[in-house]
Amino acid sequence: MALARAFVTHSAILFADEPTGSLDAATGYAIIDLMFEMNRRNGATLILVTHDTELAERCDAAVTIEAGRLVNGLSV
Repeated sequence: MALARAFVTHSAILFADEPTGSLDAATGYAIIDLMFEMNRRNGATLILVTHDTELAERCDAAVTIEAGRLVNGLSV
């Protein structure tokens, strides 16, 4: 439901904090695929916070923070 609300408002920026954190693997992959597809269609900026390196690798750019410090900047 929250995912639908996020995209129906056509926001310019969407924030997702651990969007798959409480989901089983199959549902998590389905939700992430849906988020990326809806993001492409709507042209919004999608900012994800995740500990999942596989998910982070799917993003266009990434920032790594360890122990409260920026380890690396944006990479495209």
